[in-house]
Amino acid sequence: MRETRGKADTARPADSPAPGARAPRARDGRAVVRPLAGRAAAVRRRLGTGDPGALPVVSVLAVVWIVFQCLDPNFLSPRNLSNLSVDIVGPGMIAVGIVFVLLLGELDLSAGSVSGLAAAVFAVLNVNHGVPEWLAVVIAVLAGTAAGSVQGYSFAKTRVPAFVVTLAGLLTWNGMMLAVLGTSGTISLDEDGPVAQLTSFHFGHDAVAYGVAAVGTGAVFVVSHRDRRRRAATGMPHRSRRDVAARTGAVAVAAFGSAYVLNRFQGLPLALLVFLVVVAGLDIVLRRTHHGRQVYAVGGSVEAARRASIGVTRVRTAVLAVSGAMAAIGGLFLASRITSVSQNSGSGVLLVNAIAAAVIGGTSLFGGRGTTWSAVLGMLVIQSISSGMAITDTPAAVQFVITGGVLFAAIVIDSLSRRSQEASGRV
Repeated sequence: MRETRGKADTARPADSPAPGARAPRARDGRAVVRPLAGRAAAVRRRLGTGDPGALPVVSVLAVVWIVFQCLDPNFLSPRNLSNLSVDIVGPGMIAVGIVFVLLLGELDLSAGSVSGLAAAVFAVLNVNHGVPEWLAVVIAVLAGTAAGSVQGYSFAKTRVPAFVVTLAGLLTWNGMMLAVLGTSGTISLDEDGPVAQLTSFHFGHDAVAYGVAAVGTGAVFVVSHRDRRRRAATGMPHRSRRDVAARTGAVAVAAFGSAYVLNRFQGLPLALLVFLVVVAGLDIVLRRTHHGRQVYAVGGSVEAARRASIGVTRVRTAVLAVSGAMAAIGGLFLASRITSVSQNSGSGVLLVNAIAAAVIGGTSLFGGRGTTWSAVLGMLVIQSISSGMAITDTPAAVQFVITGGVLFAAIVIDSLSRRSQEASGRV
């Protein structure tokens, strides 16, 4: 036995490492490549099953930023990016509400008019009648919620498509806004008031921005780690530790990079902080609560939801109510940005941009797929195009063409994703 073992040791190839010795560098290289190849394969599998995630919109955003930075070096300056972070808040709030409606496979065409009505109610109560700002804000948001609830209940009970009901609402709420404003036309807000400060106040201390970045990164890690443990315990497919670490790392780079850029100008904008908190809170409602799961279920299949004893009428009414409330909040932020309310509030391309942002961000027009963060990414793309056009003195017509092209591409991707899901049996 000893002679055989000695011969076996002698017969080991010369290039084989001794026991306990480190493997050759080439093998270390393969060890590094394997995780990268595994992630690439995972991305390909997601694309093949019709779930591209945030990859398309992030790619488009990167292209937009690179192109405009090449055209004008000031595009990615701290000042412009800080202004951009505030500009996305008003229409972004409206887009987040529209995400809820799109999850049902429907459209809310009245969001722009509701935002204008809410801003008009606030301005008239506060400026013309001396109502305290906090109370005027509450009444304005309740007015938007009531408008959405009426439309949602009408849509749920009559079973008329939501875009028809909200098209009637678009005209109705716009008329009510004009009636509320009366002959005054334009009402200027108090520039030192709390509402005006929403979009003009910045946290000047660097620690605030970095603290928010740290809290956000930590929250992403905790949620991802808990999801992984819970799924692993029940035998469900789950992310690997490397994926959790990579996801947390990507969020950390984005968060701390943004904090660094914002601190180079005036610090973290209050409007951006409020926006992120609202988006994160509604994301928890959608993906972590019973009501949120019901919204996805109704958007996936109304008949299946009814058979599962889900109150379809209640869900549809609640979703349109959320859209109305978010439109009202968005209208207040838009009024804060220009410190005035006029007969043009809530009109123009506001509604189109809000819907486009939700779709560009990855929310499906067919319902059942999307998150509140979709609206953030989509609105960032649209406002980046608008900001870049303004810096480079590009005609507005070109901006519409580019935005329309990006929206069309997002719709095509959504349609192809739907077909891939059907082919893979996921629909």
